[in-house]
Amino acid sequence: MKFLIAGYGSIGRRHFRNLLNIGEDDILFYSTRNSTIEKDEISGFISETDLESALAHQPDAVIISNPTSLHLDVAIPAAKAGCHLLIEKPLSHNMERIDEFRRIVDQTGNKVLIGFQFRYHPGLKKIKELLTERKIGKQLSVRAQWGEYLPGWHPWENYRKSYSARADLGGGVILTLCHPFDYLRWLFGEIDSVHAFLGSSGELDLVEVEDTAEINLKFESGVIGSVQLNYYQQPPVHDLEIIGSQGTIYWNGLKGSLKIYSAKTKKWEEFFLDGNFERNDLFLSEMKHFIDIIKTEKAPICSLDDGIMIQKLIQSTKQSERSGKVIKL
Repeated sequence: MKFLIAGYGSIGRRHFRNLLNIGEDDILFYSTRNSTIEKDEISGFISETDLESALAHQPDAVIISNPTSLHLDVAIPAAKAGCHLLIEKPLSHNMERIDEFRRIVDQTGNKVLIGFQFRYHPGLKKIKELLTERKIGKQLSVRAQWGEYLPGWHPWENYRKSYSARADLGGGVILTLCHPFDYLRWLFGEIDSVHAFLGSSGELDLVEVEDTAEINLKFESGVIGSVQLNYYQQPPVHDLEIIGSQGTIYWNGLKGSLKIYSAKTKKWEEFFLDGNFERNDLFLSEMKHFIDIIKTEKAPICSLDDGIMIQKLIQSTKQSERSGKVIKL
């Protein structure tokens, strides 16, 4: 199978290494050469600076790992060319051209996987199992928090020039750290409405995008939720707390720990990940799943429809900030 990787930043490099890891070496690149990543590692592979030339090599699959605002610039031509697509989250930076992309995919029958890799996390998968089994009774509320210090993400580059900090590339904390939106929807079902406050603290000299978000969610099931995102928290935090009528579930995404409190026994029970688990395992699982859905009739774990729903949520969050109102999805 021939793979085209569009965009060679840190995530493009990760996908490249993972493909090699699982024995896939028929790889070429589409790169505009603006990346801050050294390219010595891919010196023996074809690299095109023009998308039409890259697609002329007739790749079977395209991995779209360029900046968010450029995703559909690649996805639409690649879909027209009949390629299967792994698109990094989020699908785009707004809703423009998504309907067009949806129509092309429907016409061609291409497989599309959206890159929300936390769906493969063993801790979150265990939480889904616990919720399905009603281990904490009726689900009542949920709180997710994710804060990380942006200047520390890629020490080799000026964070102010990274896509995460630039509006023209689809940056901002809402788009860049949107994973909780996806895994909360996966765990608790469709979201009914959203109310959000977005802002910039001034601590990071970001003038184009927000670095802070406080978002309230109401799920169709009646569960009430909140999501807190920021670019400045030290030490970093990524955790999830779920409150039920008969107990509480707590997940620490950085330590990988998961524990559940039972109101009946008045005790905490802790679950531990495989000691060999690493963050890259999420991306490896995602890539193996992508190849699997191409070769079989298996449905994608995170489909195009899922990606579109999260895009709508992101846009509704921004609409709520502008209007000061609760927005129905």
